Amino acid sequence: MAKPAKRRVQGGRTTPRGGPTRAPKSTTANEPSGRYTAPIPRDVKVSPIWVPIVMFAFLGIGTLTILLNYTGVVWDTSNWILLGGLGSILAGIITATQYH
Repeated sequence: MAKPAKRRVQGGRTTPRGGPTRAPKSTTANEPSGRYTAPIPRDVKVSPIWVPIVMFAFLGIGTLTILLNYTGVVWDTSNWILLGGLGSILAGIITATQYH
């Protein structure tokens, strides 16, 4: 005797209806969250004056080095000089991340 063919269901839910639901947590002004992050003091946020000066110096030296390398006015064109200029620009970008 042959087995009866299973009925295939198209579409519909894959999970049963209902079931446990979680109520969203809400924090109000009267209820503290339990975690406190102290504000950062103002004197910590201020960068020293040398940070933007060094940043612009690195960016300017790197740009000038690359331009002089391509024109060949000061020295012969070289990939090492190009890499030095790119490294100087990278140092300027890294210094820019320290500016607050």
